Amino acid sequence: MSAYMIVDLAVSDAVAYEEYKMKVPALVQKHGGKYLVRGGKLTVLEGDWQPTRLVLFEFPNTAAVQALFDDPEYQPLKMLRQRVAKTDIVVVEGL
Repeated sequence: MSAYMIVDLAVSDAVAYEEYKMKVPALVQKHGGKYLVRGGKLTVLEGDWQPTRLVLFEFPNTAAVQALFDDPEYQPLKMLRQRVAKTDIVVVEGL
């Protein structure tokens, strides 16, 4: 069953975040994921949620998402992201 990872980022250091943006796509692809949305204009239609920068990924399953997060190559990038951005991440199984 496909899994979708939804990320909302508030980047505080855009220069440092560029390294993350350059290196993560290869790891996403390594684990079978693909970008569906990477930033872009958004419109809140209802509710109080005010996302800053949305990124949406599709993965083959939740195990693939977990494998990305557990990948030793991802760990320094994860620490970089956590240092330069406030991030909310959820994963949901899809159809």
